[in-house]
Amino acid sequence: MKWSIVSHAARRGGIAALGFLAIAASAAARVLPAEVEQALRKANVPQDALVVVLQDAGSTSSRLSWQPQLPVNPASLTKLITTYAALDLFGPAWSWTTPVWLQGKVDSDGVLDGNLVIKGSGDPKLVQERLWLLLRRVQQAGVREIRGDIVLDRSAFDVPEQSAADFDGEPLKPYNVRPDALMLNYKSLVLTFTPDIPRGVATVGADPTLAGFRVDTTVPLVATPCDDWRGALKPELGEPATLHFNGSYALACGEKQWPLAFPDAKGYNARVLEGMWAEMGGRLGGKVREGIAPPITPSFEVSSPPLAELIRDINKYSNNMMAQQLFLTMGMVFEPSAHGVGTPEAGRQVLHRWLIERLGDSAGETVIDNGSGLSRETRISAQTLARLLQLAWSGPLMPELMSSLPVSGIDGTLVRSRAPQGRAHLKTGSLRDVVGIAGYVLGNSGRRQVLVAIINHPNAGAARPVLDALVHWAAQDQRRAD
Repeated sequence: MKWSIVSHAARRGGIAALGFLAIAASAAARVLPAEVEQALRKANVPQDALVVVLQDAGSTSSRLSWQPQLPVNPASLTKLITTYAALDLFGPAWSWTTPVWLQGKVDSDGVLDGNLVIKGSGDPKLVQERLWLLLRRVQQAGVREIRGDIVLDRSAFDVPEQSAADFDGEPLKPYNVRPDALMLNYKSLVLTFTPDIPRGVATVGADPTLAGFRVDTTVPLVATPCDDWRGALKPELGEPATLHFNGSYALACGEKQWPLAFPDAKGYNARVLEGMWAEMGGRLGGKVREGIAPPITPSFEVSSPPLAELIRDINKYSNNMMAQQLFLTMGMVFEPSAHGVGTPEAGRQVLHRWLIERLGDSAGETVIDNGSGLSRETRISAQTLARLLQLAWSGPLMPELMSSLPVSGIDGTLVRSRAPQGRAHLKTGSLRDVVGIAGYVLGNSGRRQVLVAIINHPNAGAARPVLDALVHWAAQDQRRAD
């Protein structure tokens, strides 16, 4: 059987829809709405920094079209390509599996005379509670002590070494966590600060427990406004592995949480497994180390939630790490030349081929750097993104994709949006010099519309009102003549 990247769903209906969804020359407005022009002027952003396509869902013509074919950096709008391609190729019920081996015999005293082996396959949702369930399965097999080692097989991905600080100099930001075939708990630490007024301190909780890593348990409590509370803590990483706070915490802040990417990414997996196994009463005679899983049937497997559930995390909260895990997994599974190993180049080839097969040769001009959009190199036109959204609208996976998008004024990255509340399902994108939205807007007429709007400019951060104005204009079903 000849291998093809096009899924069964694509063969059934998607290819036949390409002609219908091709964007034809239309009488779309070539003058921006007055409120959009005003918002651009207020943000000190020129009109040529904006690209827009607005169409009725299912229509071949545009209501508003502004530089539709200009390639621009879409930032996290790239996740629309990654997640819709994954839905199409894998199907919404697909899940990752993580195999586990108990190498050796378990005696009547609960001692495993051998190693515990865990092989990563890219699951981005092996978070604290699911990791606990994995280790609970080990204990249910009768194991209380591992006399050998815990062996971690990370060979499913081959990702070049790169510092988490390389992109923007913020190595402790969770969005900069590098992908890993065995991604445990996002390689992150969540600090919780709770005021204890009688003692005059804020208590500090850290989850999960990391073996050999110590965090100050209290920080002075002060009666100051809750402004830059993170900066006021003055955190300092010390040696040995400690996190110390030289500052204070404002009482006015109440309880706050601070997610941090763990500074020692390479050592995170060992620390979290040792810490959790010990908390569960388990004993480890050896150490946690890297290795290769045996070529035999595993003792058991744990499965991730279904893909349709995970893309909600990716799109609603613009989770870069999860998008990268999905991107590399597609390369591992669907790129024959990758020989079953996920690499950035394999992921790029899969998405590039998929775009061309689903949208035609013109989509081949899209430049894909990675699956998250955390890139200065990615380029796509508003027209291509609109065609993608139109294709999704007409296909069987529309409910899964649309429900994964943030809802204006309700949740995700649009929870503080000033766009009409509940009227828009839109993926957001932002980087330094980039802001954008893409998705579906419900008009006063009751019709859904596809909207893509992206700004590339040094003042892009101040131009979010431009995007809100476009959503308002779309929701009012207004039209402009040439």
